[in-house]
Amino acid sequence: MNLQQVDGVEISTRVREGRVSALETTKKVLEKIAARDKELNCFTFINSESALLDAEKIDREIAEGKNPGLLAGVPFAVKNLFDIAGLTTLAGSKINAENPPAKQDATAVFKLKQAGAILVGALNMDEYAYGFVTENFHYGTTRNPHDLTRVAGGSSGGSAAAVAGGLVPFSLGSDTNGSIRVPAALCGVFGFKPTYGRLSRAGVSLFSSSFDHIGPFARSVRDIATVFDVLQGEDDKDPVCTKRPPVETRHITSTPQNIHGLRIAIASDYFTEKAESEALSAVQTVADALDVKDYVTIPEAHRARAAAFIITAAEGANLHLDNLRNRPQDFDPATRDRFLAGALIPSSWYIQAQRFRRWYRDKVREVFANVDIILAPTTPISAPLIGQQTMILDGEEILVRPHLGLFTQPLSFIGLPVLSVPIQRPNALPLGVQLIAAPKNEKLILQVAAVLEAMGVVSAHS
Repeated sequence: MNLQQVDGVEISTRVREGRVSALETTKKVLEKIAARDKELNCFTFINSESALLDAEKIDREIAEGKNPGLLAGVPFAVKNLFDIAGLTTLAGSKINAENPPAKQDATAVFKLKQAGAILVGALNMDEYAYGFVTENFHYGTTRNPHDLTRVAGGSSGGSAAAVAGGLVPFSLGSDTNGSIRVPAALCGVFGFKPTYGRLSRAGVSLFSSSFDHIGPFARSVRDIATVFDVLQGEDDKDPVCTKRPPVETRHITSTPQNIHGLRIAIASDYFTEKAESEALSAVQTVADALDVKDYVTIPEAHRARAAAFIITAAEGANLHLDNLRNRPQDFDPATRDRFLAGALIPSSWYIQAQRFRRWYRDKVREVFANVDIILAPTTPISAPLIGQQTMILDGEEILVRPHLGLFTQPLSFIGLPVLSVPIQRPNALPLGVQLIAAPKNEKLILQVAAVLEAMGVVSAHS
């Protein structure tokens, strides 16, 4: 079974109907990982023994006439900051490798297993989720499946590359400032960051608690929607996980009538000023397909990004103060330096950034009073080369690592739901476009994405 041609929902259907066994599917996935991951370096741990036992259990349940779950027999993997029972949660670090194994699965992992999905391993990432490239100092660089000389993006680079490379149908990552959307765009897959608080982060190593989201990567909209449905629901273990009832999205239709009347606009100003022409062309491709001609300004987006830097750096550093004092040599030097800078941020800056955050949230709410969906580039460029330090944008030489999140940070700042969709670009490196909505409007985003997918405008990069 070619996982680049069959999505997770189709696999589950075949397993539940007895056309293929969960065990057979899992064995093929493990064989593909063994063959391809040597060059991609997506996985930090492969869960072979446990995965095969779980697959046998699914097959027994089907044979006994039981309901094995919505994702029966679908292999998946998670960023190595999700707790997996019996495995040490690395969070991309050397220091965490000394921790005892997790006693139980993260809530998201537990829910997916309950739905019949088969966990096959943990995935590489930037250390402590602080980065956009997954050039991990301790565990190596994850390579882009479409060009092995280029980065996969980050910090969920292993999660995106594993899906793009056909190793698993879907995966989970986390997003603080763009860590789902950036690698999704650079690897040419769908990457979904739901509203802040919509999905439980219990059992996830956090980078910045007031920003962190979790979400799925997949090669189809229906896989994104199905995984999202499985993951929804309140969780007392995560104090920010909302208690609103789940919104079913997996049965969305892909007919244009389904989005008739939606007010869609293109983000202008800040979101067009520092992007290569191909990134802007990707947005225009989506706009033309949807017959979108209106533009909208998200006010003070550049200040939102600056404030996001301040808050995430300060909150991230606070989690690692003891190790920064006592074990600085055991950090990736780049991560250590960023955390040290965050630890030195004056409290007055942090407070002012939070004040601005409230103001900005109100202003963006006013924007969404007149529009339902906003289109914007996901990244300013396609995947840079591994080790590339700078890039030229708008005639200015700037650093690669912080600026890959140029267009994602102002949206994470106030927890908006965003889906990065891969634009169909034959014979070119992947690029993504962000579909942005007001909080808790995930269904609108997925409806638009489904229509674009049916039109052939967006699809996983092959």
